[in-house]
Amino acid sequence: MDQMSSDNINGLILAVSSSIFIGSSFIIKKKGLKKAGASGVRAGEGGHGYLYEPWWWAGMITMIVGEVANFAAYAFAPAILVTPLGALSIIFSAVLAHFILQEKLHIFGVLGCVLCVVGSTTIVLHAPHEQEIKSVKQVWKLAIEPGFLVYSAVILIVVLVLIFYYEPRYGKTHLIVYVGICSLMGSLTVMSVKAVAIAIKLTFSEMNQFKYFQTWIFIIVVTVCCILQINYLNKALDTFNTAVISPVYYVMFTTFTIIASMIMFKDWASQSGLKIATQLCGFVTILSGTFLLHKTKDMGNSASGRGASSTPRDNPVFTSPGSGRSSTSDKIAS
Repeated sequence: MDQMSSDNINGLILAVSSSIFIGSSFIIKKKGLKKAGASGVRAGEGGHGYLYEPWWWAGMITMIVGEVANFAAYAFAPAILVTPLGALSIIFSAVLAHFILQEKLHIFGVLGCVLCVVGSTTIVLHAPHEQEIKSVKQVWKLAIEPGFLVYSAVILIVVLVLIFYYEPRYGKTHLIVYVGICSLMGSLTVMSVKAVAIAIKLTFSEMNQFKYFQTWIFIIVVTVCCILQINYLNKALDTFNTAVISPVYYVMFTTFTIIASMIMFKDWASQSGLKIATQLCGFVTILSGTFLLHKTKDMGNSASGRGASSTPRDNPVFTSPGSGRSSTSDKIAS
């Protein structure tokens, strides 16, 4: 195993810090939502009393700090290292919920946490070195190479077909439509975010990158892609069960991001087949842990208080049940 570069170490620290802040923010915000719901109309029923709760704002600030750290991580480490580590936020959220919100973690949930840690460690130990970039023009050159242009064209065509053909017909019944749009555009978002993060990093090093038009094109792409993602992710959350959306979105988003990074930044070009296979095994291990965590997230509570209901209702992954609406508790949990 090669020694980790200083940039990879910085990216790792930022990515893990991001997961801690983002995972904690869910719990802090939910604590604020519970306090607001106890004294007024709950957020899931249209109430906005949480806006007056310090706990909720503390959670929002914590989440912003986490997102900034995640943004910065892309300036140092390859996407194949940073993106899968997002699963760690699920672990911190589940563990804190167990101790603070008394949302009991089932034994299979603990196993899911262990799998996520093992998978993350595997990826970290075998992550490729980030190539040295001295100008945003280098990133632009990578972005306009035939391989990535073909990938981007295919992504845009598929997204347009999903939006204009499949979304009106199947959007409210098939989760894969909304999540597919978000995940596909998300891979382009991350590549552009990485370019902007590198530009900011170099600018702070007294090499102004905002004088180049390429930097502003990347900023425009980030803005457009983010707006599109937020729009369709909100539609997905409003239509389907949050517990189903989270793992499916994580799997698709991470997969397409790794593919995009592999094509654009050629992360695996300097690595042996063994290291690539090891990273893929680590990724699959994280996916297994993520699905296990979400699949068993309600089992701890049902086991400790078996009276009201037996087992949590199992919603299909790609289609919405019944009315196609998620429950109030699912929306609050998100």
